[in-house]
Amino acid sequence: MTPRAPTGHLPAIGLVLAGGASRRMGRDKALLPWQGRTLLDHMLALLAAAGVERSVVSGDRPEHDGLPDRRPRQGPLGGLATAAAVLPDCRLLVVPVDMPMLAPARLVALLRQVPRAACLHYRGQPLPMRLRVDAAVRDLLAGWLADPAGPRALLGLQQALAASVLEPPWLDQAQFANLNRPADWPAGEPPPVDPD
Repeated sequence: MTPRAPTGHLPAIGLVLAGGASRRMGRDKALLPWQGRTLLDHMLALLAAAGVERSVVSGDRPEHDGLPDRRPRQGPLGGLATAAAVLPDCRLLVVPVDMPMLAPARLVALLRQVPRAACLHYRGQPLPMRLRVDAAVRDLLAGWLADPAGPRALLGLQQALAASVLEPPWLDQAQFANLNRPADWPAGEPPPVDPD
């Protein structure tokens, strides 16, 4: 698939992927406390700090006007496809709900990069990423999800779109840590224990 060249100004919209089952954490990651607010609210604040015009949440999150997956249990691609189907053509800045140590500067760099590619991410990190949402991307995602044997990995999407990769020499890998399990929780933050 050859991405078409962008035309005109595409709005920058943020997307927090927060529709997973949080099985490894044992409870809903999006609602865990992080620096005085939930992880979900923290990630929305990071997107706002990066300069997106608005943000949406993937997942059944009525308190955030979330977008329930149209095709449940399809992972991040299901969330992306749902968001792409309802959003206008845009530069979609996608973050997972469980990457709170990410610096806003990493997101700003994705947004400000000259939009030559339909997709842009950091080397070795499928997320965060900037995705140009247009008819071609919507069709690709819908086709993959309609096929029971279709690809389900973000890396497959990035390869299909000939994604560009950022690799600054000062990249701090700790910023890209996912907090998937209680053991992943960093020192200095309250551990994610059940409130009993």
